[in-house]
Amino acid sequence: MTSRTKTLSGWAALLAAALICALGGWSYADARNDEDLSYAKMRDVALADGRRQLARLNSLDGKDSKTVDAGLGAWLDSSTGPLHDQLKRTRSKDASELTKSGSTAHGKVTDAALTALDERTGTAEMIATVDVEVAPRTGKGGTERKRFEVALARTADGWKVKALTAMPVGGGA
Repeated sequence: MTSRTKTLSGWAALLAAALICALGGWSYADARNDEDLSYAKMRDVALADGRRQLARLNSLDGKDSKTVDAGLGAWLDSSTGPLHDQLKRTRSKDASELTKSGSTAHGKVTDAALTALDERTGTAEMIATVDVEVAPRTGKGGTERKRFEVALARTADGWKVKALTAMPVGGGA
């Protein structure tokens, strides 16, 4: 191999490497601006926020009025729209009943999926299964399995629960 052939081979390899880098950069830039990627990111955020807010709405420590008040505040922070308005309206009655019962509940979302997402209007629909571990002040506690249809709305503070509908668990036709 002559020195001229080596030089040409080196330039050809350099040109091929530059072309591959340019194609990779173009592909990366194209993918970062992809609408599907943007939609997928929004879906993931809505689902994560929805799961977190639903777990909060199924959890409350009823040991005393202070913890009940903090729990009801968390419920308000997790909700928006009609659900928020309803929780605000019934807060004092709920606080009295929950303090009296002394029960504690801890909700854990075991499975969830978005069934609809509208980026333009900032709304989403979610279905979820929640295991709620209940510990009454006296007596034996247990775990309840619940299923929900959840309407979410995008707010300045992230996605929050706008409506919550309980669905029957199990059963057959």
